[in-house]
Amino acid sequence: MSMAVATMLFTACNDGKKKEDEAKAEAEKMEMEAQKKADEEAMMAKKEFEENTIAAKAMDDQNLSTLVDALKQAGLAQTFMEEGEYTVFAPTNDAFEAVPQATRDDLMKDENKTQLENLLKYHVVSGEWKADALKKAINDNDNKYRVTTLQGENIILSIKDGNVMVEDAKGNMATVTGTDVDASNGVVYTIDKVLMPKG
Repeated sequence: MSMAVATMLFTACNDGKKKEDEAKAEAEKMEMEAQKKADEEAMMAKKEFEENTIAAKAMDDQNLSTLVDALKQAGLAQTFMEEGEYTVFAPTNDAFEAVPQATRDDLMKDENKTQLENLLKYHVVSGEWKADALKKAINDNDNKYRVTTLQGENIILSIKDGNVMVEDAKGNMATVTGTDVDASNGVVYTIDKVLMPKG
């Protein structure tokens, strides 16, 4: 009798252990699958982010090919492929064409990389400013909204005839020709002139 009880107890223990092992194995499998799914989702999100960055958007726009070349030369293309929030006032190819050829050639030289980097950073503001928020800020500041660029100097935003205008340190006025190009790390506005800092 006691042998039978002991056998039953032993079998019950074994069954319990087996079930416990099976449950553990199942939990581990589910955990691995969840981790795999999370990794795949993270990869997809990263890919989607990279495909929609400011740099990617600029590279897709034929009108911004000169800007893209300049960003690469200045070593800034990588910055706009990474996380962050930027508002970029991007000069079109025509805007760059208006800059004297000699000046452009000079800026693209390796020894003038810092100068080129400063010029390009003068077109970028920290934070993501959508058109509606930008216009509201301009209106709230008596049509003269002064913002500090990544380069450190200010640009002044205003509205004229319904268009957002950008005034640089030298008093030149650029018109925003395209608004709210949404990117995963900010927003891009195209402008018809290259902005010039004091320095």
